[in-house]
This record gives sequence, structure tokens and C-alpha cells, in this order.
Amino acid sequence: TFSVAELRQHHSQLVRLGLASHPAHARRLLSFLARDPDAHFPYAARLPANHPDPHPALFNPLFPALPPRHAARLLALMLSLPLAPDHFTFPRVLPAAHPLHLVAQLHALLLKLGFRAHTQSLNALLAAYLANARPDLASRVFRGGGALDVVSWTTMVGGLCKLGLVDGAREVFDAMPERNLVSWNAMMSGYVRAGRFLDALEVFDEMRARGVESHRFVAATAAVACTGAGALARGREVHRWRLATAVVDMYCKCGCVEEARRVYEALPAKGLTSWNCMIGGLAVPGRGEDAVELFGRMEMEGLAPDDVTLVNVLAACAHAGLVGEGRRCFDHFVRRYGIEPKMEHYGCMVDLYGRAGQLDEAKKVIDDMPMEPDVGVLGALFGACRIHGDVELGEAIGWRVIELDPQNSGRYVLLANLLATAGRWEDVARVRRLMDERNVSKEAGRSVIVVDGEVCEFQCGSLCHPQAEEVYAMARDMMRRIGAEGYVPDTRDVLHDIAEEDKETPLLYHSEKLAIAFGLLRTRPGYTMRITKNLRVCRDCHEATKFVSRVFERQIVVRDRNRFHHFKDGTCSCKDYW
Repeated sequence: TFSVAELRQHHSQLVRLGLASHPAHARRLLSFLARDPDAHFPYAARLPANHPDPHPALFNPLFPALPPRHAARLLALMLSLPLAPDHFTFPRVLPAAHPLHLVAQLHALLLKLGFRAHTQSLNALLAAYLANARPDLASRVFRGGGALDVVSWTTMVGGLCKLGLVDGAREVFDAMPERNLVSWNAMMSGYVRAGRFLDALEVFDEMRARGVESHRFVAATAAVACTGAGALARGREVHRWRLATAVVDMYCKCGCVEEARRVYEALPAKGLTSWNCMIGGLAVPGRGEDAVELFGRMEMEGLAPDDVTLVNVLAACAHAGLVGEGRRCFDHFVRRYGIEPKMEHYGCMVDLYGRAGQLDEAKKVIDDMPMEPDVGVLGALFGACRIHGDVELGEAIGWRVIELDPQNSGRYVLLANLLATAGRWEDVARVRRLMDERNVSKEAGRSVIVVDGEVCEFQCGSLCHPQAEEVYAMARDMMRRIGAEGYVPDTRDVLHDIAEEDKETPLLYHSEKLAIAFGLLRTRPGYTMRITKNLRVCRDCHEATKFVSRVFERQIVVRDRNRFHHFKDGTCSCKDYW
């Protein structure tokens, strides 16, 4: 623990460097308060009071770490500045407010400041009353006409169960307009805790009958219920059912779609989660036609889709360029199943049109949305503008995205790349200066490959490995050999105002190429290399990897930030549509 004297030393150094008001440094200084609030509170309280631009974000992260008394003092300090709480304040401060009288005071303040309709704040209030064993007050809030969501209902179910009011919890559970896995598990766990194992298995059976498949924590609860009821046969059934679904999910996420499909087709009974998992697994590598066909099978078997199904089907269409099919599916889900499109569904539609170059249609989706687009939706259009070279629209959207997501370095890099394609180097420098001013560092590209059980990570432009010289030599030889077969470096993504031939050298040291070179060094012919990237694969690496797969007769599976690419015989599973 730091003393006040040490805290002052750190603070004075930041003041001399002109960094004391930077949000990250200010939050770090304030975080000392949580370590020893009795000793540090008076000094730490002066920091936000003298901050040039105090914001609730300085206070909010501290509330959960503080004892109730100090959390209340910090909130009082915040209000005295004066600084109004935002939508993140009450969800952070209420879990720290253990005494009932403090919860009641915060409840009154919440109503006074107009947060009655803020769902997350109400959910935190429900949890606080239930934690104080006051289900009567929690029920009053719950039935008070606020904006409730599935978390609100689940909080009530779980809270009542923990208080031993299982029958009351079941009444709330049965009235839920929608349920998620946490809801089902909360009810099952309540019955298990009360020793009512057969009732828990009844809920489990109902969940499966509705086509809902579990996560491992639901399966674990069902297994405990089987143990308590002495139902060995049921326990074995739960084991087989959960394991098969997990294997499908594992194969899909590792890019082994055919293996996933074989396990999936062998399932004796397929619930909604299994269908969603397989449809999503087909979407990621660009097998859109197969994903849509599988959804058709799901409908023929009489299983109704949910929000996740729609996201997966739209993603499959977007990755495969099936614009007409995606539009048809969107309308079909809304019209036939009454699914109300959410933010993520509109984001998929923007991505669908944007990847196809229909930027006007993508923009129309955003303009016609019933809610304000979030950074994900705008980011989809922004990325499409970069792909299709629409500098004017891309620049306008790009600045909006940066202001919504100011700490995401990828947003700045994308805008700088877009401006660089138009030769607007002064504007590129402006973007870079803004990154420096906001202390945003560009995320380095990293690629991971596993060889003989060894996990090896390669970073763009940097290689710290015992075989570094051999890897660089192999990378140079690899590029020479594919160059002889017709590969031409794609320098459009190199962000420097330099001659074209000078841009080729940085491309050699991209992390994916280094990982592939290492794989060629360490694996036998015919071995399928599997590489995971933290960023979207660049155009040059994509083209180079296609050549490598043909020249070296290797299959290479690359999972980047957005999707899988399976390279084989000089082609990619994405069919160059990505």
C-alpha cells in the first residue's frame, strides 16, 4: 500500500509532465483511494475537485471496490462538485451499498435524478434489496412499472431462490416474457438448493423441450439434480447431450467445419443451440449457401429461430455475398416469427450491403433504424467504405466512429489508411497527432501458431524467438519463391508516403507471414497450419498466403478478428469476398 507521501510524489511527477488531467492517469491516482480509503480519502478527494474536466468516468470504477461508507462519501463528493451521476454510476455504487438504509437513500436519489426508466440501475437496485433480504421492497420496485429486461426477471428469480422463496421464484419464472440460460439455471439451482431435485429436472426437461441447449453451468446444475435424485440414467443422458454440443462448438471455433458437421449430424436430438452453433460455424468461413440450407432444414423440423439464429444467418449471407438472400431472410424472420430486429441485426444488414459495395443501401439501413446506431453499426459502414474506396462517406463516418470509440486504435488506423489511399498525407498526420494527444497506441498485429504443442506468437515487425534468423531466412525465401510464381506485393495498406518499392519491406515482417515461415520450418509436408490473428488479415497477406498454399502444397487455416480463411491449392474459402 502506498503512503500519502508516495501518492503525492507520483501526482507531482504527473503534474510536471502535464499528464495529471489525462483520464487514465487520473483514474489510476484515484484508484489508490480503494486500497486504503481511511488514509487516502482526504487527499484523493482533492484530485477530482481540481480536475479541469471532471467526469463520472473518473468515479464509477472506484465504487465497487470501496466499503459502503466510503462509497457513499465518494458519491457525496461527486454530487458536491456538482457532477451528476450517469447511467454507469448507480449500477456500480449499489452493489457496494450493503446497509439497507444506504440502499433506500440511493433508491430515493435514483428516482430524484430521473433514472426510473434506466434498466441497469433498476436491476442493481433489485439485487441490493434482495441482498438485504427484503423481497417485499424488491417486489415493489419490480412491479413499479420500470423498464424491465430479462436480467431484471432473472435477478428476481435468483434472489428469491437464495432467500428460500422457491415457489415465489417459480411464479416469477413462469411469468417471464423471455428467458436466457441464466434464467433457466437460476430456477434449477433454486430447486437444487432446496433439495427439490425432481422439480429441478422438470425445469431442465422443459428447457430441452423448448429447444434450448445448455452451457456447461446448466449441465452441471442438471448433473447435481440427477445426483440428488439418484437418477443415474438421466445423468448419463445429460453428459452425452452436453458433451456433443460442446464438441460441435469446439470444432466450429477451431475452423474444422467438416468435423463439426459430422458430430452435429450424429446428434440424436438437436435443440436450438445446436442449430445456431452449426449455422454460425458455417457462416464464419464463408459457407453461406450451406448455412441458409441448414436453416431451411431447421424450419422444416418445426423449430422456431431466435435472435441468435437471425444474426448467424445474416452473417452467413454477408460473408458469402448473398445480398438478396440476406434481405429475404431478414424480412422472413420479422414477418413470420415476429422477431423484433435489434442493434446487432441492423449491424449485420449494414455489413451485408457494405461488403457488396451497396453503400447507399447500407446508409439507408442506418438512416431508417428505429434507434441511434452504435459504434458497431457505424463501424460496419466505415469498414465497407475503406474496402470500396469511398473516401467522402468513409471520412464522415470515420470521425463519428472515432468520437464514439476514442480508445480503439483500429478506428484511427482505418481512417488513416482510407485517407492515405487518396494521397491526403496532411490529414493522415492529423489522425496520428490525435492518437498521440489521446495517448492511443496502435495495436500491433500478432499471429499465433501451435507446433508440436508449443504455442508461438509472432508480432508484426518484431521477432524474439530462438530461431529468429532461420524464420527470417525462410520468410525471405518464401516470398522469393511465390514471387517467381506471379505474386505481386499489394502495398495499398502500407501507410507511408514513400516509393512503392520501399513499401514492400514492411510487408515481409507482417506477423502472419512470420508465423507461416515458422510453420514451414517446423512442420512436415502435408501438415495443415492453423494460425490465429488478433487483427483482420490484410490484403497482401491474404494474397501471399494463397500463393504459399499452392507453391508449398500446404493447407493453411487463418482465423482473424472477423472470420476464418481456409487456403488450399492457391484459393481461399472466402472466394476473395471478405
